Amino acid sequence: MKFLPLLTGHSPSRASVTCTYRCGDACFHDAPNTSDNPTFAEVLGAVSRRGALKATAVVALAAGTPIALAGPASAAPAGRPKPPPGTDYQRVEPNTLDAVVVPEGYRQGIVIRWGDAVLPGAPEFDFDHQTADAQAKQFGYNCDFAALLPLDRWGLSSLLVTNHEYTSEEFMFRGYDRNNPTEEQVKIAWAAHGLTVVQVSRRRDTGHLRPKMSRYNRRITLHTPFKVTGPAAGSDLLKTAVDPTGTVVLGTMNNCAGGVTPWGTILSGEENINQYFGNADTVTDPAKRKRYARYGINGTATTRKWERFDARWDIAREPNEAHRFGWVIELDPNDPDSTPVKHTHLGRFKHETANIRVAKDGRVVAYSGDDERFEYIYKFISKGRMKRGDSAHARRHNMTLLDDGTLYVGRFTGDSPAAEIDGTGKLPSDGEFDGSGEWIPLASGKKSFVDGMTAEEVYVFTREAADRVGATKMDRPEDIQAHPRTGRIYCALSNNVDRGKPGKEGATEPNPRLNNKHGQVLEFEERRGDALALTFSWRLFLVCGDPASPDTYFAGFPKDQVSPISSPDNVAFDKHGNLWISTDSAGALGINDGLYSVPLEGRNRGELKLFLTVPRGAETCGPIVEEKIVTVCVQHPGEVDGANADKPASHWPDGGETQPRPSVVAVWKPGRHGLSDIGS
Repeated sequence: MKFLPLLTGHSPSRASVTCTYRCGDACFHDAPNTSDNPTFAEVLGAVSRRGALKATAVVALAAGTPIALAGPASAAPAGRPKPPPGTDYQRVEPNTLDAVVVPEGYRQGIVIRWGDAVLPGAPEFDFDHQTADAQAKQFGYNCDFAALLPLDRWGLSSLLVTNHEYTSEEFMFRGYDRNNPTEEQVKIAWAAHGLTVVQVSRRRDTGHLRPKMSRYNRRITLHTPFKVTGPAAGSDLLKTAVDPTGTVVLGTMNNCAGGVTPWGTILSGEENINQYFGNADTVTDPAKRKRYARYGINGTATTRKWERFDARWDIAREPNEAHRFGWVIELDPNDPDSTPVKHTHLGRFKHETANIRVAKDGRVVAYSGDDERFEYIYKFISKGRMKRGDSAHARRHNMTLLDDGTLYVGRFTGDSPAAEIDGTGKLPSDGEFDGSGEWIPLASGKKSFVDGMTAEEVYVFTREAADRVGATKMDRPEDIQAHPRTGRIYCALSNNVDRGKPGKEGATEPNPRLNNKHGQVLEFEERRGDALALTFSWRLFLVCGDPASPDTYFAGFPKDQVSPISSPDNVAFDKHGNLWISTDSAGALGINDGLYSVPLEGRNRGELKLFLTVPRGAETCGPIVEEKIVTVCVQHPGEVDGANADKPASHWPDGGETQPRPSVVAVWKPGRHGLSDIGS
C-alpha cells in the first residue's frame, strides 16, 4: 500500500500550529511525569522465561485474576470472510483531499458550522466582523465530542451536544498578531470555548440533521457558572479572590472527549488546561512549583496572552485558579436552566473523557484516561446506586453519584519475559501482548490511601498521588468506553514518541514499541465481568500503523486485508457490537485522519476498515454511530503549517475562497424506499 506524502514538513504526525493552540506545544516539552515507577522487568527481576511465567501466574492467582481475557485470540481466517452487519461497505482509500470522503453509495451533509446561530438574536456569521457577543450565541470553535439525545421515540427530534475544545486564533482572525492580541479577540475566544446544546430535526427521507431554534438551545462558555461538587469542593486549594468559597467556577475549557450517562446527562473532560495559565515561573515555593510543573504549568507568558486581560489566568496574581480546571464536568441538556457541575471525586488531570458502566447492584463505575505521555488510566466506583427512569428527580439524584465513592488508578502487568518485549513491536512467544492488572485505591471521600497526601491533595494533585502508588505509565490514554453488551473496556492509546528516549521509560508489554508514532487499542475485562472488580485481564487489540510494517497487529486478522491507521483517539460502538475508532494525527502515515470500523468477535475480529476521511489538516472527533446515520466532528480543517486566515490551506466546508470552519458532518445511506441502515 502506497501512502501520499505529508502535507507539511513539520513532523510526521501533526502540524506545529495545532500543537501550539491545542496543547500548548506539550510534545515539544519534557513529559511532566518524571516519577520513577517500577517497570514489569524490575518487578519480576532477571528471571528465565519459565520463571517469569511462573511469577506472573503467582501474581495473577494471588489477585484472583485470569492471566488472559476470556476466549482465545482469533486465528487468522483463510481468505476474506463476509463482512459482518454494520461493516458491509466499500472501504475508503487513504487520501489527502480537502474534503470529507465517504464510501460509494453514501451521502453527507453539514449539520452545523462554527459561527452558525444557536441562540435567538445571533447574527449571521461574518468572518471579518466577529464579536464576543455574537460568538456567545453562535456555535463554538473546534467541535470535539458529540452526542445525540432523542427527544421523541422516533428519533426525529434530538438534542445535539458538542464540546468546543480549543481556539486557533491565527485561523480565526485575519492579520492576527500572536504577541499582541486585541481584547475583543480574546473575548471571542472565551466565548468560542465550552459546549453547545442545540435541538436538531431529522429528515425522514435522508436522515440528515438540521438545527433549529429551541428552548433547549444553550451555549456554555468561559463565563458560565459551574458548581464544584465532591470532597474537594470548598477546599482551600480551590479558593480565589473572586470565589472565596471554592465552590463556583466560571466556565470550562479544552473539553475533549465525553460521554452520555445512563441517566441522560453529558460528561465532558477538561484536558490541556495548562497552556492557559501564565507566569508560573514567578512561583518561588519549591513544592508548589513542582506541583504546577507536574501538570505542565510553567514558563512566563502564554501563547494566547489571556493573562493580560483577566487576572485569573495569571498564576502570580491568582495561584489557585489553575486548580479549578482539569476536572470532569456534567451537564443536563434537558434542563436549560440547570447549573453544570465539576466532579472533584474523579480527580484532576488531563481528562480525555469519563464514561459510565452500571454494576449489577446499581452502583456506577467511571473510566477515564489522562491524555499525556506516560500518564495513567483511572477508575471510580460510586457509593450510591442509580435510580432508574428519566424523570428530573432521577437525574438530580444520579448526578450526585460521582461525588461519593472510591477513586482508583490502574497497574498493568505483562505475562511475557521482559527480554521478549524489545521495543520493536515484535509479538512475544505467546502470540499476544497481554497480561493482568489491578486497581489501586487513591482516595474515598475524605480518606486518603496515599502516604503523605490528604484526600483533598489526592483529588487536586491526582497525578502526584498516582505516581506515589506506582501506577503504570501508558502511551497517552485517550477515549475509554465499556462495550454495552460484553462489558469489556476499550481504550485508545494515541502514541508516545518519547518512549525509550534517554531518561524515559522503555518498552513495556502494554506499551511495547519505542518511539511509538501510531499508538494502540487496549482491550481489558474486569474479573468475572464484574464492573466492581479490582483486578482485570488485558490484551492489546490493535497495534496501529502501516499494515505492511512488522510492528503492527490487528487482533490476528490478515494484515493485507486491513486499512492503515495511526493515533486512535475516540471510540464508539454500533448496535451490532462493532468498535468504531476515530483518529488524530494520521499524518504520521502521510494520510488524512478518518473514522474506522472493526468487528470485535468472530472470524472478522480485527478486520479494520476505513469508513470516512476528513479534510486536509483536520482531525476526526466525536463519532456517533447510529442505525441509519453516522456523524463526526471535523476539527481544525486546514490547520497546517504555513497557513492562517490570510493564507487558508482549506476551503472546507463551503468551498470557493471561503475560510475553513470546524463543523459537524452527517453521513447516511439512501435506499430505494427511503433511508437504509449504515453498513447494511
